[in-house]
Amino acid sequence: MRIATWNVNSVTARLPRLLAWLSSAQPDVLCVQELKCTDEAFPTAEITELGYEVASHGTGRWNGVAVLSKVGLTDVTRGLVDQPGYEDVAEPRAIGATCGGVRVWSVYVPNGREPDHAHYAYKLRWLEALQTTVLAERAAERPFAVLGDFNIAPTDDDVWDISLFTESTHVTEPERKALAMLRDTGLTDVLPRALKYDRPFTYWDYRQLAFPKNNGMRIDLVYADAAFAGAVTDAYVDRDERKGKGASDHAPVVVDLSL
Repeated sequence: MRIATWNVNSVTARLPRLLAWLSSAQPDVLCVQELKCTDEAFPTAEITELGYEVASHGTGRWNGVAVLSKVGLTDVTRGLVDQPGYEDVAEPRAIGATCGGVRVWSVYVPNGREPDHAHYAYKLRWLEALQTTVLAERAAERPFAVLGDFNIAPTDDDVWDISLFTESTHVTEPERKALAMLRDTGLTDVLPRALKYDRPFTYWDYRQLAFPKNNGMRIDLVYADAAFAGAVTDAYVDRDERKGKGASDHAPVVVDLSL
């Protein structure tokens, strides 16, 4: 089974590349983030033509998530347990589904903006709700993983120059502590364990030639339980999909499993 995650940074703008990538990479399951469209506007017809079932959760604002599956799609859950809102809005940032006997969650963790911003406090509350959800979900006996854009670099090696981030989000101690607490529920950061080469970045800003310079971050993560992680046979970041005109600022992360 091939399971992937990709922040497409607008499914409408990225649709031609998304369809081409689905056809070439052939994931059985794809977790998608940052749809920037409503459920009604999601390109379901084009994607189902490729053999995928679709579950989306979007309102048209700067977020939205989805799960695409060729191996079945059941038990869809939209939103986290006790999910907090931001400015009295419950944002569509998490969706869970069971696909081919594997339980996956596609998540788009809030950015946080700045450590002293209200959005940062919201980010930490949101991560608490994610932990609560994971604990509840893991009570079931099935391979399980949370995939998506976490907007957190787990270690200093996961940013191109940690000295440039001393007063920035994505690397602060409270954010990384939240990731550690998520791991403490019994999850493993799959990529460093599976990759046969140094941990690559998954995100590069559009500005200042960040991609050609490889000034990136590893913030798109796959956190999995022992049943999922133990079945991983390969994993990679598809850097080629970050190249060229009309690319997202994130690259797909792909995990192959033998279940």
